[in-house]
Amino acid sequence: MPQLSINGQSYFTDSPPDSPLLWVIREDLRLTGTKFGCGGGYCGSCTVHINGLPVRSCQVKLGDVDSNAVITTIEGLDPSDAHPVQRAWIEHEVPQCGYCQSGQIMQAAALLAVNPNPTTEQIVQHMNGNLCRCATYSRMVTAIHRAAQLAKEA
Repeated sequence: MPQLSINGQSYFTDSPPDSPLLWVIREDLRLTGTKFGCGGGYCGSCTVHINGLPVRSCQVKLGDVDSNAVITTIEGLDPSDAHPVQRAWIEHEVPQCGYCQSGQIMQAAALLAVNPNPTTEQIVQHMNGNLCRCATYSRMVTAIHRAAQLAKEA
């Protein structure tokens, strides 16, 4: 029975090794903040971090997850919603329908973890591939710049 480290907790699952990590997270473990969007890795709604790197969980098979991997979902980014990206998202009213937002936030948080002061061009490049049905892209760019400021102030 595979053991996963998700959001600082250990979970066991009896899902088959060819199960997408997304389904294990959502259906087996009931961590439903990670969303199913396209199922093909194109939209980014299912983005989680594995060892700090953003990945499309719909494209990762359970059997391919290293037993020592540290997985973070939107629920574990900051349970009190105090992460600078989460705070900036709220401050700049980024979400409309909200469906893609957990993936967007996880992608943005991964960027700021490796580049604490990105340019607009770097933000656009890094966020490319995370789709938003409501097209709030300009608000996202503004919020990521704000999150970078908030992180510096912390």
